[in-house]
Amino acid sequence: MKRLTIGLAAFFMMSTTTHAQEIFPLYQSVPNSRQAENLEQSVTGTDGITRINNVSVPTITVYQPAAGKQKNGPAVVICPGGGYSILAISHEGVDVAKAFNEWGVTAFVLKYRLPDDRTMTDKSIGPLQDAERAMQWVREHAKEYDINPHKVGIMGFSAGGHLASTLSTHYKDVVISNPGKVSLRPDFSVLIYPVISFSDSLGHRGSRERLIGKTPAAATIQKYSNELQVDKKTPPAFLVHAKDDKTVPWQNSQQYYDALLNNKVQARIFYYDKGGHGFGMHNKTSDQNWMAALKEWMQQQHLL
Repeated sequence: MKRLTIGLAAFFMMSTTTHAQEIFPLYQSVPNSRQAENLEQSVTGTDGITRINNVSVPTITVYQPAAGKQKNGPAVVICPGGGYSILAISHEGVDVAKAFNEWGVTAFVLKYRLPDDRTMTDKSIGPLQDAERAMQWVREHAKEYDINPHKVGIMGFSAGGHLASTLSTHYKDVVISNPGKVSLRPDFSVLIYPVISFSDSLGHRGSRERLIGKTPAAATIQKYSNELQVDKKTPPAFLVHAKDDKTVPWQNSQQYYDALLNNKVQARIFYYDKGGHGFGMHNKTSDQNWMAALKEWMQQQHLL
Protein backbone atom coordinates (compact mmCIF):
# COMPACT_ATOMS: atom_id res chain seq x y z
CA MET A 1 0.00 0.00 0.00
CA LYS A 2 1.15 3.48 -0.81
CA ARG A 3 1.20 5.69 2.27
CA LEU A 4 1.04 9.46 2.16
CA THR A 5 3.72 11.45 3.88
CA ILE A 6 2.51 13.96 6.47
CA GLY A 7 3.94 17.09 8.02
CA LEU A 8 5.81 17.08 11.32
CA ALA A 9 3.01 18.79 13.27
CA ALA A 10 0.42 16.34 11.94
CA PHE A 11 2.69 13.43 12.74
CA PHE A 12 3.21 14.67 16.29
CA MET A 13 -0.54 14.92 16.86
CA MET A 14 -1.07 11.44 15.49
CA SER A 15 1.81 9.86 17.39
CA THR A 16 0.43 11.08 20.71
CA THR A 17 -2.70 8.93 20.28
CA THR A 18 -2.84 5.23 21.19
CA HIS A 19 -1.73 4.29 17.71
CA ALA A 20 -0.17 6.39 14.97
CA GLN A 21 -2.69 6.82 12.17
CA GLU A 22 -1.89 5.81 8.63
CA ILE A 23 -3.11 7.90 5.70
CA PHE A 24 -3.53 6.31 2.28
CA PRO A 25 -4.52 7.72 -1.10
CA LEU A 26 -7.81 6.20 -2.28
CA TYR A 27 -6.58 5.71 -5.83
CA GLN A 28 -3.38 5.36 -7.77
CA SER A 29 -5.03 7.56 -10.38
CA VAL A 30 -8.09 9.59 -9.35
CA PRO A 31 -10.99 8.86 -11.73
CA ASN A 32 -13.36 11.49 -13.10
CA SER A 33 -10.81 14.24 -12.54
CA ARG A 34 -9.52 17.23 -14.47
CA GLN A 35 -6.01 18.57 -14.30
CA ALA A 36 -6.22 21.42 -11.81
CA GLU A 37 -4.18 23.02 -9.07
CA ASN A 38 -4.64 21.43 -5.64
CA LEU A 39 -6.16 24.24 -3.56
CA GLU A 40 -6.95 22.15 -0.47
CA GLN A 41 -6.75 24.02 2.85
CA SER A 42 -7.26 22.95 6.45
CA VAL A 43 -8.40 25.62 8.90
CA THR A 44 -9.14 25.33 12.61
CA GLY A 45 -11.74 27.87 13.72
CA THR A 46 -12.18 29.65 17.03
CA ASP A 47 -14.73 26.93 17.87
CA GLY A 48 -11.90 24.37 17.77
CA ILE A 49 -13.34 22.60 14.73
CA THR A 50 -10.97 21.78 11.88
CA ARG A 51 -12.51 22.19 8.44
CA ILE A 52 -10.99 21.20 5.11
CA ASN A 53 -12.01 22.86 1.86
CA ASN A 54 -11.28 22.32 -1.85
CA VAL A 55 -10.64 18.59 -1.47
CA SER A 56 -9.61 17.13 -4.83
CA VAL A 57 -7.21 14.38 -3.69
CA PRO A 58 -9.21 11.85 -1.62
CA THR A 59 -7.61 9.87 1.20
CA ILE A 60 -8.55 7.36 3.86
CA THR A 61 -7.09 7.50 7.38
CA VAL A 62 -7.00 4.36 9.51
CA TYR A 63 -7.82 4.40 13.23
CA GLN A 64 -7.20 1.06 14.90
CA PRO A 65 -8.33 -0.13 18.34
CA ALA A 66 -5.74 -0.90 20.98
CA ALA A 67 -3.99 -4.24 20.56
CA GLY A 68 -6.21 -7.13 21.62
CA LYS A 69 -9.45 -5.13 21.43
CA GLN A 70 -10.51 -6.49 18.07
CA LYS A 71 -10.35 -9.86 16.34
CA ASN A 72 -12.26 -10.29 13.10
CA GLY A 73 -14.28 -7.28 14.26
CA PRO A 74 -16.44 -4.57 12.73
CA ALA A 75 -15.33 -1.49 10.84
CA VAL A 76 -16.90 1.80 9.84
CA VAL A 77 -16.10 4.37 7.15
CA ILE A 78 -16.83 7.89 8.44
CA CYS A 79 -17.91 10.72 6.11
CA PRO A 80 -17.71 14.16 7.78
CA GLY A 81 -20.29 16.76 6.87
CA GLY A 82 -20.09 20.30 5.55
CA GLY A 83 -22.72 20.86 2.89
CA TYR A 84 -20.50 19.33 0.17
CA SER A 85 -18.45 22.54 0.47
CA ILE A 86 -16.12 21.70 3.38
CA LEU A 87 -15.38 18.68 5.59
CA ALA A 88 -15.73 19.14 9.36
CA ILE A 89 -12.96 16.62 9.77
CA SER A 90 -12.35 16.87 13.53
CA HIS A 91 -15.63 16.58 15.45
CA GLU A 92 -17.39 14.64 12.68
CA GLY A 93 -14.42 12.48 11.77
CA VAL A 94 -11.33 12.06 13.93
CA ASP A 95 -13.09 12.35 17.30
CA VAL A 96 -15.73 9.82 16.27
CA ALA A 97 -13.11 7.39 14.98
CA LYS A 98 -11.33 7.42 18.33
CA ALA A 99 -14.61 6.75 20.15
CA PHE A 100 -15.26 3.74 17.91
CA ASN A 101 -11.77 2.44 18.70
CA GLU A 102 -12.77 2.25 22.38
CA TRP A 103 -15.49 -0.21 21.35
CA GLY A 104 -13.06 -2.35 19.38
CA VAL A 105 -14.21 -0.97 16.01
CA THR A 106 -11.66 -0.09 13.35
CA ALA A 107 -12.58 3.30 11.89
CA PHE A 108 -11.63 4.88 8.58
CA VAL A 109 -12.07 8.63 8.13
CA LEU A 110 -12.81 9.39 4.49
CA LYS A 111 -11.57 12.66 3.08
CA TYR A 112 -13.81 12.59 0.02
CA ARG A 113 -13.68 14.96 -2.92
CA LEU A 114 -15.93 17.99 -2.75
CA PRO A 115 -18.01 18.52 -5.91
CA ASP A 116 -16.33 21.03 -8.19
CA ASP A 117 -16.51 21.49 -11.96
CA ARG A 118 -12.93 22.77 -11.82
CA THR A 119 -11.56 19.41 -10.67
CA MET A 120 -14.15 16.90 -11.91
CA THR A 121 -15.66 15.88 -15.24
CA ASP A 122 -18.93 14.93 -13.50
CA LYS A 123 -19.14 16.40 -10.01
CA SER A 124 -22.42 14.61 -9.22
CA ILE A 125 -20.69 11.23 -8.94
CA GLY A 126 -17.34 12.28 -7.43
CA PRO A 127 -18.27 11.80 -3.74
CA LEU A 128 -20.07 8.51 -4.50
CA GLN A 129 -17.00 7.23 -6.32
CA ASP A 130 -14.92 7.93 -3.22
CA ALA A 131 -17.44 6.27 -0.88
CA GLU A 132 -17.56 3.20 -3.12
CA ARG A 133 -13.79 3.07 -3.30
CA ALA A 134 -13.55 3.40 0.49
CA MET A 135 -15.82 0.37 0.98
CA GLN A 136 -13.84 -1.53 -1.63
CA TRP A 137 -10.52 -0.51 -0.02
CA VAL A 138 -11.57 -1.57 3.47
CA ARG A 139 -12.78 -4.96 2.31
CA GLU A 140 -9.63 -5.46 0.23
CA HIS A 141 -7.56 -4.83 3.38
CA ALA A 142 -9.87 -6.57 5.86
CA LYS A 143 -7.42 -9.35 6.67
CA GLU A 144 -4.58 -6.89 7.28
CA TYR A 145 -6.63 -4.96 9.85
CA ASP A 146 -8.35 -8.03 11.35
CA ILE A 147 -11.76 -6.88 10.10
CA ASN A 148 -14.80 -9.01 9.36
CA PRO A 149 -15.61 -8.02 5.74
CA HIS A 150 -19.29 -8.70 6.46
CA LYS A 151 -19.40 -6.10 9.24
CA VAL A 152 -18.29 -2.97 7.39
CA GLY A 153 -20.57 0.05 7.75
CA ILE A 154 -20.80 3.61 6.50
CA MET A 155 -21.40 6.66 8.71
CA GLY A 156 -22.11 10.24 7.73
CA PHE A 157 -22.93 13.59 9.28
CA SER A 158 -25.15 16.15 7.51
CA ALA A 159 -24.07 16.15 3.82
CA GLY A 160 -21.78 13.26 4.75
CA GLY A 161 -25.03 11.55 5.77
CA HIS A 162 -26.33 12.20 2.28
CA LEU A 163 -23.24 10.53 0.89
CA ALA A 164 -23.59 7.59 3.31
CA SER A 165 -27.27 7.15 2.44
CA THR A 166 -26.44 7.49 -1.27
CA LEU A 167 -23.98 4.62 -1.03
CA SER A 168 -26.55 2.65 1.00
CA THR A 169 -29.17 3.05 -1.74
CA HIS A 170 -27.02 3.34 -4.89
CA TYR A 171 -24.31 0.73 -4.22
CA LYS A 172 -25.41 -1.14 -7.36
CA ASP A 173 -24.60 1.94 -9.43
CA VAL A 174 -20.93 1.07 -9.78
CA VAL A 175 -19.02 4.23 -10.73
CA ILE A 176 -15.50 2.95 -10.02
CA SER A 177 -13.35 0.19 -11.44
CA ASN A 178 -14.19 -3.04 -9.59
CA PRO A 179 -12.60 -5.94 -11.44
CA GLY A 180 -12.61 -8.12 -8.32
CA LYS A 181 -16.38 -7.66 -7.89
CA VAL A 182 -15.89 -6.58 -4.27
CA SER A 183 -19.23 -5.85 -2.61
CA LEU A 184 -19.79 -2.09 -2.34
CA ARG A 185 -22.88 -2.47 -0.15
CA PRO A 186 -22.40 -1.31 3.45
CA ASP A 187 -23.53 -3.82 6.07
CA PHE A 188 -25.04 -1.00 8.15
CA SER A 189 -25.29 2.77 8.09
CA VAL A 190 -25.20 5.44 10.79
CA LEU A 191 -26.75 8.75 9.71
CA ILE A 192 -26.37 11.78 11.96
CA TYR A 193 -28.60 14.79 11.21
CA PRO A 194 -28.35 13.65 7.59
CA VAL A 195 -29.33 15.36 4.40
CA ILE A 196 -31.50 12.64 2.84
CA SER A 197 -33.88 14.40 0.48
CA PHE A 198 -33.13 16.82 -2.34
CA SER A 199 -36.78 17.85 -2.61
CA ASP A 200 -37.70 21.54 -2.50
CA SER A 201 -39.56 21.10 0.78
CA LEU A 202 -36.99 19.09 2.75
CA GLY A 203 -33.67 19.28 0.98
CA HIS A 204 -30.69 21.31 2.07
CA ARG A 205 -30.40 23.65 -0.89
CA GLY A 206 -26.66 24.25 -0.52
CA SER A 207 -25.81 20.54 -0.58
CA ARG A 208 -28.10 19.98 -3.55
CA GLU A 209 -26.63 22.83 -5.59
CA ARG A 210 -23.06 21.80 -4.82
CA LEU A 211 -23.69 18.21 -5.95
CA ILE A 212 -26.13 18.46 -8.86
CA GLY A 213 -26.20 22.16 -9.76
CA LYS A 214 -28.64 25.05 -9.46
CA THR A 215 -31.11 23.85 -12.11
CA PRO A 216 -31.16 20.04 -11.84
CA ALA A 217 -33.63 17.94 -13.79
CA ALA A 218 -36.56 16.53 -11.83
CA ALA A 219 -35.25 13.00 -12.46
CA THR A 220 -31.88 13.93 -10.94
CA ILE A 221 -33.53 15.41 -7.85
CA GLN A 222 -35.50 12.19 -7.45
CA LYS A 223 -32.42 10.03 -7.98
CA TYR A 224 -30.53 11.73 -5.15
CA SER A 225 -33.54 11.95 -2.82
CA ASN A 226 -32.54 8.80 -1.02
CA GLU A 227 -35.78 8.29 0.89
CA LEU A 228 -37.20 7.39 -2.54
CA GLN A 229 -34.44 4.87 -3.32
CA VAL A 230 -34.80 2.52 -0.33
CA ASP A 231 -35.57 -1.13 -1.03
CA LYS A 232 -35.50 -4.42 0.86
CA LYS A 233 -31.72 -4.75 0.43
CA THR A 234 -30.88 -1.29 1.82
CA PRO A 235 -28.63 -1.75 4.87
CA PRO A 236 -30.02 -1.41 8.42
CA ALA A 237 -29.64 2.11 9.74
CA PHE A 238 -29.33 4.09 12.96
CA LEU A 239 -30.34 7.74 12.66
CA VAL A 240 -29.98 10.80 14.92
CA HIS A 241 -31.67 14.18 14.56
CA ALA A 242 -32.73 17.17 16.64
CA LYS A 243 -36.33 18.30 16.21
CA ASP A 244 -35.25 21.97 16.18
CA ASP A 245 -32.72 21.52 13.36
CA LYS A 246 -33.30 24.52 11.11
CA THR A 247 -30.50 23.62 8.66
CA VAL A 248 -31.61 20.10 7.78
CA PRO A 249 -35.22 19.39 8.86
CA TRP A 250 -35.69 16.32 11.03
CA GLN A 251 -38.17 14.92 8.50
CA ASN A 252 -35.16 13.94 6.38
CA SER A 253 -34.37 11.23 8.94
CA GLN A 254 -38.03 10.36 9.51
CA GLN A 255 -38.78 9.75 5.85
CA TYR A 256 -35.71 7.53 5.41
CA TYR A 257 -36.62 5.64 8.60
CA ASP A 258 -40.21 5.16 7.40
CA ALA A 259 -38.98 3.90 4.04
CA LEU A 260 -36.73 1.37 5.75
CA LEU A 261 -39.56 0.07 7.94
CA ASN A 262 -41.91 -0.11 4.95
CA ASN A 263 -39.31 -2.36 3.31
CA LYS A 264 -38.89 -4.43 6.48
CA VAL A 265 -35.31 -3.22 7.04
CA GLN A 266 -34.08 -2.92 10.63
CA ALA A 267 -33.74 0.70 11.76
CA ARG A 268 -33.72 2.90 14.83
CA ILE A 269 -34.09 6.66 15.11
CA PHE A 270 -32.90 8.75 18.06
CA TYR A 271 -34.45 12.18 18.42
CA TYR A 272 -33.45 15.16 20.52
CA ASP A 273 -35.96 17.91 21.22
CA LYS A 274 -33.21 20.50 20.89
CA GLY A 275 -29.64 20.72 19.70
CA GLY A 276 -29.90 22.25 16.27
CA HIS A 277 -27.42 21.11 13.66
CA GLY A 278 -23.79 20.06 13.71
CA PHE A 279 -23.39 19.00 17.35
CA GLY A 280 -21.27 15.97 16.53
CA MET A 281 -21.10 13.37 19.29
CA HIS A 282 -22.13 15.78 22.05
CA ASN A 283 -25.49 17.53 22.16
CA LYS A 284 -24.99 20.08 24.92
CA THR A 285 -28.73 20.56 25.39
CA SER A 286 -29.28 17.02 26.66
CA ASP A 287 -27.73 14.52 29.06
CA GLN A 288 -28.79 11.71 26.71
CA ASN A 289 -25.92 10.24 24.71
CA TRP A 290 -26.75 9.03 21.22
CA MET A 291 -23.42 7.22 21.00
CA ALA A 292 -24.47 5.00 23.91
CA ALA A 293 -27.73 4.26 22.08
CA LEU A 294 -25.76 3.49 18.91
CA LYS A 295 -23.54 1.04 20.77
CA GLU A 296 -26.61 -0.73 22.15
CA TRP A 297 -28.14 -0.91 18.66
CA MET A 298 -24.93 -2.29 17.16
CA GLN A 299 -24.87 -4.97 19.86
CA GLN A 300 -28.49 -5.87 19.05
CA GLN A 301 -27.53 -6.12 15.38
CA HIS A 302 -24.66 -8.46 16.35
CA LEU A 303 -22.14 -5.99 14.98
CA LEU A 304 -20.27 -5.71 18.29
